[in-house]
Amino acid sequence: MPLTPTLLAAIPFASWLYLFFARGNFWQVHEDTAELKSPKRWPRVVVIVPARDEAENISRSVASLARQDYPGEFSVAVVDDHSSDGTAELARKAAEESAALRRVTVQSSGELPPGWTGKVWATNEALAAGEDRTPEYFWLADADIEQAPDTLRRLVCRAEKDALDLASLMALLPVKALPEKLLVPPYLYFFLMIYPPSWVADPRVPTAAAAGGSILMRREALERIGGMAAVRGEVIEDCALAAAVKKSGGKIWLGLTRTSVSLRRYTRFGEIRDLIARVAYTELRYSFLLLLGSLAALFVVYLLPWVIFFAYPGEAWLLVDTTVAFMAASFVGTLKFYGLSWVWALTLPAAALFYAYATLVSAVRYWLGRGGQWKGRAQAPHKH
Repeated sequence: MPLTPTLLAAIPFASWLYLFFARGNFWQVHEDTAELKSPKRWPRVVVIVPARDEAENISRSVASLARQDYPGEFSVAVVDDHSSDGTAELARKAAEESAALRRVTVQSSGELPPGWTGKVWATNEALAAGEDRTPEYFWLADADIEQAPDTLRRLVCRAEKDALDLASLMALLPVKALPEKLLVPPYLYFFLMIYPPSWVADPRVPTAAAAGGSILMRREALERIGGMAAVRGEVIEDCALAAAVKKSGGKIWLGLTRTSVSLRRYTRFGEIRDLIARVAYTELRYSFLLLLGSLAALFVVYLLPWVIFFAYPGEAWLLVDTTVAFMAASFVGTLKFYGLSWVWALTLPAAALFYAYATLVSAVRYWLGRGGQWKGRAQAPHKH
């Protein structure tokens, strides 16, 4: 049977029926603003901040951590991962200026051993250095995020209330420049599509994810999975950590916030391409078949309806128009989260095409031995 426009249009239509109604309502984007009851006792927390060449951001990041309005005892350990731009000195200066020098320690990471990625090793070094301390929680925080003053308090309240082993908050990425407006909302959109938060929190579903910029984790849960060694070679270490905790029987949660903000800007298309390319082929488990499948899926789901719309005007219009409506409606919540007009929903197919391109770049870099590129390191395992 020849593929008529109607049969062609039925494929993306069926895809969107599944995505819209059966994919964990990923498109319902909600900021975590719930009022949370304070625990009877505030547990001790150690904050760990791995940092490599973060001179531009480390001062504001450390200051925001030192100023947390957390009622319990907490300390901050910054781990300098062989920076060449004075990151460690700036971190110490920020702590001093915040009048939190006693609370903040800055240490240097040891030589990176084979089989470890840099961020995971730096985190492990901080854990080893603080073995004499026995916090109930570790808060793993990125060096390029300015945390809201109530972030730690809210994470602990949620973890204590819901008996969570891991709670994570995804910080807000800026959307000021044109490349950011076009491609940053889809970054969140596609992430939530892969990892619907309702599925992440559901112990009956294996889906697990976390946002590496802000992960609160029980010490007992970390010990149960074997420490950071359990994810030592992972490029997407945050999601791997969440998966390990959930697989061990732990409860996890993923939320969104507008008040903790990423300090890293992506004002050029090439910067966003590199952001995606660093992890895209890793997400596909370095599989050529999954690469082909994902590229085909991006075409069918986001581009094929518009191809039919322009190539066969007036034909299969009900299927095509309904599909486009599903596509746009699913994206509006993300745009609202970023404070952008619904008109940007019409650019989602263009963003999908860019993400397909960046995913292909990710695969090529892996094949060339430059996979997982970050701060001068190729962290993906070498192709055999």
